[in-house]
Amino acid sequence: MSVGLVVVSHSRKLAEGICELAAQMAADVSIAAAGGTDDDGIGTSLEKIMAGIAATDSGEGTVLLTDLGSAVMTAESALEFLDPEQQPRVRMADAPLVEGTVAAAVAAQTGRNVAEVTAAAESAGASYAPDGDAAGPVSGGTADSAPSDSAPSDSAPSADGPEPAAGDTASGAWTLVNPMGLHARPAAAVAQLLADLDAEITINGVDGKSVMMLMTLGLRPGETLSATATGPDAARAVELLGEQVRNGFGEI
Repeated sequence: MSVGLVVVSHSRKLAEGICELAAQMAADVSIAAAGGTDDDGIGTSLEKIMAGIAATDSGEGTVLLTDLGSAVMTAESALEFLDPEQQPRVRMADAPLVEGTVAAAVAAQTGRNVAEVTAAAESAGASYAPDGDAAGPVSGGTADSAPSDSAPSDSAPSADGPEPAAGDTASGAWTLVNPMGLHARPAAAVAQLLADLDAEITINGVDGKSVMMLMTLGLRPGETLSATATGPDAARAVELLGEQVRNGFGEI
């Protein structure tokens, strides 16, 4: 069982579409759409939100994600109607609807608790901070200019495999071979793969465990994905990542 999600939107179609998108990256997570009024008009429905909570809270909790202001108000009303026993494990995230739902779904898929899933959703907005406070992506470069996994250079880590060094560090670099590059599903797969490893891993300058930061990279086929990891599981993290890239994230 995992933490569930309820997508609260003024539009039934929008809520359902976001649920469909998030489910592509979190197949085991229960995600309910609570969009539109009771008669599927534009607006929000307390009854739909309550039904969504009931459907998704398996005992691990549920996170609500909302679009516009009145959706927040309706969601807050739903929280007030919950039984006192259930209230502590149902939370509303202050997060962008699409990015927050995707980040929350990936976190829930990896077994995070309700507080951690909420935090993952809320951190999604920081991935796109316009003031540059968040670390920006470092471009992998094109196939012509970037080191590939068949030709390591003095300035880039070898792609023949992990390179353990003093202090439990490892690094690697590989050329993306799948048709679409590092798009949403591979980004989610990478974040899930690394989530439980005891290592900090940076991929092209961003947090390798953050699906939203990975998606900001926009790495295309033929570009280079470079990773550096530190910690007890550093070598394992780089090994698993290399396998994923070489296998085209299961897309080839």
